[in-house]
Amino acid sequence: MLRRVRQSLRQVLFLMARRPALLCGAIVLGVLLILAVKFTCSRAKNVVATARPPVRFFSAEAPVVDLYLGQLDQVERLRSMAEVSLIFFYAPWCAHSMAARQEVQQVAKKLAKQVQFLAVNCWWSHGKCRRQNRFYQYPIIHLFYRRFGPIEYKGPFVAAYVESFILRVITPLTYLPSRATLDEFLSCHEPRVVGFFQFNSSPQPPGYITYLSSALQALRRDFRGVVRFGVITNKQVAGAISLTEDETVYLYRKLNSSLIFPRRERNFTSEAICNWVFEHHETVLHWLQPPGTKSRLLEHELTKGPALLLFLPHNPLGSNPSPILQQVADIAVRYHSCDNNNHSSLDKSFTSLCCQSVLLPESSTSVCEVCLSLSQSILTSSPVGCSFPSTAQGGDLLHSYLRNCCLHQVSAPMSIKTTTLVVCSNFLNSYSPFSQYSACCRKVEPQLNDSQAKEEPDMQRVPITPASSSILPSPGPQQGGDGITGLRCRTNRTLRFYVLDVALNWPLAMRLGAPGNRSAPLHQEAGAQGDGSGDGSFAAIVNLKDEVHYVLHRDPATTLTESLEAFIRNFSAPYSLLQRHLVGEEDRKRGEGETRHPDEHQHSPQRPLITELTTSTFLPSVMDLQKDVLLFYYTQWCGFCSVLNHIIIQLARLLQQSNSTITVARVNVARNDLPWEFMVDHVPSILLFPKYRKQFSVKFPDDLPITLPNLLHFILQHSGYVQYADKPVTAPSEAEGPGPGAVFRAEFLALQREVQLLHHARERLSQQLAQLWRDNRRLTFDTRTLEAQNAELKQERQSLEEQHREKSRQLGEAVRRLQELADTSENLLNENTLLRVLLRALKDRTERQNRKEAIWPPDVEVCRESREREKRKGEERRPGNEGRTEMDENEQRLDP
Repeated sequence: MLRRVRQSLRQVLFLMARRPALLCGAIVLGVLLILAVKFTCSRAKNVVATARPPVRFFSAEAPVVDLYLGQLDQVERLRSMAEVSLIFFYAPWCAHSMAARQEVQQVAKKLAKQVQFLAVNCWWSHGKCRRQNRFYQYPIIHLFYRRFGPIEYKGPFVAAYVESFILRVITPLTYLPSRATLDEFLSCHEPRVVGFFQFNSSPQPPGYITYLSSALQALRRDFRGVVRFGVITNKQVAGAISLTEDETVYLYRKLNSSLIFPRRERNFTSEAICNWVFEHHETVLHWLQPPGTKSRLLEHELTKGPALLLFLPHNPLGSNPSPILQQVADIAVRYHSCDNNNHSSLDKSFTSLCCQSVLLPESSTSVCEVCLSLSQSILTSSPVGCSFPSTAQGGDLLHSYLRNCCLHQVSAPMSIKTTTLVVCSNFLNSYSPFSQYSACCRKVEPQLNDSQAKEEPDMQRVPITPASSSILPSPGPQQGGDGITGLRCRTNRTLRFYVLDVALNWPLAMRLGAPGNRSAPLHQEAGAQGDGSGDGSFAAIVNLKDEVHYVLHRDPATTLTESLEAFIRNFSAPYSLLQRHLVGEEDRKRGEGETRHPDEHQHSPQRPLITELTTSTFLPSVMDLQKDVLLFYYTQWCGFCSVLNHIIIQLARLLQQSNSTITVARVNVARNDLPWEFMVDHVPSILLFPKYRKQFSVKFPDDLPITLPNLLHFILQHSGYVQYADKPVTAPSEAEGPGPGAVFRAEFLALQREVQLLHHARERLSQQLAQLWRDNRRLTFDTRTLEAQNAELKQERQSLEEQHREKSRQLGEAVRRLQELADTSENLLNENTLLRVLLRALKDRTERQNRKEAIWPPDVEVCRESREREKRKGEERRPGNEGRTEMDENEQRLDP
């Protein structure tokens, strides 16, 4: 290859030497090429303009340190100087960053004295932030509490939410100085964690910093702060929840017994405490916050089962829950409280042995009925007498329990109509699982007479756990008819409670069927009375598996609690009375914020060519008895539907020109929910609803092509107008109108036609049976032929088997002969080997004889030589041996 290149170069140089003009032209062309390449490259560099240097993103008046050059090293220095720092990573071109800038400025003006606000431009290519971080979205907020962080904020960029989140990080622990604050802290529906630390020995106990870090770890895992952390420093307050040891972490649970962090089994670290809390905490209300972009958050939650979506005007990051949220949380707790059912089943295994009334000395009107209950196994095994604790042994303990459990509730002020208040609970006198006490205390007013006392409901024993009774006042008497307590364990249609902020998710609520416009609920305040009027709330149950959802229609005369309880009970019933809510195109457009032109809803005097149906207009239009309706099902994403549009338009024009009463309509099933009985399994589909007989709707055959002649034939065959046109008695007169008699007459004639159709069907069936009989005969003959062929095949098979056996015998004989040949060959080889050995031995013997002859006397040698001469002479006399003799002589001379 190199030789060829060198040869070509030599030829070129030779030609250029012979022709100097060619050399000059080549030089000029090379210079021009170099200039063109340089000019093109210089223009390509100027195509992309250099990036402009960044400028401040936040205004100079805002208390935000704007590091618009991406100085990440300055961030570390400034963060180390402040106790709490908020870092706002942004991109100058990002619309979300621009929208969040105003919200962050509002929060910064309020909390500038407590928090240091930093803003970093992470899009500047020369900045350190862009080189070290790889953010996939903007903006991003990180919070640092001293040396702990970062805690990423993943909520909506709204000033109220961001401010609440910052305050939550600033105060991750709630100080509980008294029993009242402890009860208020534990009364919330959210999971609560209480830590007991005594600050007497040192300013900060060793475990306090770990507990504080665990609270921050929980905020890092869940920015909403679903789990709240509190701290107790008073030993008397800690005794209310049975905490006696210092540095104890207590997890309070409403549905199950509360837990204490097992320090012997786990290390006392912040991560271990946080993991333990999230493993064992109970959540009855789940907060949802769709990000507003493409996300599978709702799908992930709704696929878990039926969901109750509650849109409430409440900020989940706020410290004070709204009254509406408290009502909903109370319903959710009672719905998940299966202890009553469990204890009720447990009570069935216990038998009350005896009861005793106890009059408490603190109040002469407070009476408690204490019953001793034993298990069935103890009663059947051995008779046990009734033994109540005496005053000396355990009477003081019993009185103290009754005072703490029931008496303070009985002494609470009652309403005017209430005359008797009953509070019940169960407690154990020992750790034995085979016996328990049940106590029911009531306060009897002096003015009650006997007749009024008989009207009071009977006392009920509602078992509760001792832990919960020692923390909070026990709930009131659970009536058996409320139907909401423990409903989660009594139905297979378990609901999950989800709460959404109505101010941020109102478009979603409107798409689910919320009434009113978008701005109506955002400016309404939550009613403190809890009557549910004007609170801007909305509730719906979504069952994604059944593809249905139900909307709560509240009665203004009922409270939110009553309406929501009835809504849940109706959904959980085996035969639910709830009506499936159908979302139409109007609801979807209201939810998407679309508006119509004022003239769009004005009806023109001329009938439309094709009637567009929606969810609200579907049944009135299709079920009109006076019209034949040809309904075309389509969707906006169906390509086959778009192809058929011109055929449907031609059919509608033809029917309109002929002054027919047939209405051509279409419905977009992707944007309009229809009742299940009117749905189709695929699109496009065409159905005809004949007049007077809507129940006999007919579907266009799937095996026929949708063409104009086929559609006309289909309409003329099944429409009610053509069916009754040849029957003058069936059509009502113009004076009478379409009365019930005409409808019945039409039905009667339709039944007659159906009978005739049945006769025709019977004739066709007879013909088919005859054809089947003939086919059966033919199959019989074919069977016989096949049997004969089968017999022949069997004979051929036998002959083949005999031939196979003969061939096998011959093959065996050939194998035997080959084996004999192999044995003979082996014997010959052995004999050949023996002969070789014998020849070798003979050769050795001959050699030994030759050696002996070499030492014989000369006379013997002379005689041998004479004999050899005579022999050679005799050979020479033979013709053809003359030359050979001379050669032999020469060889003998040369042979030493």
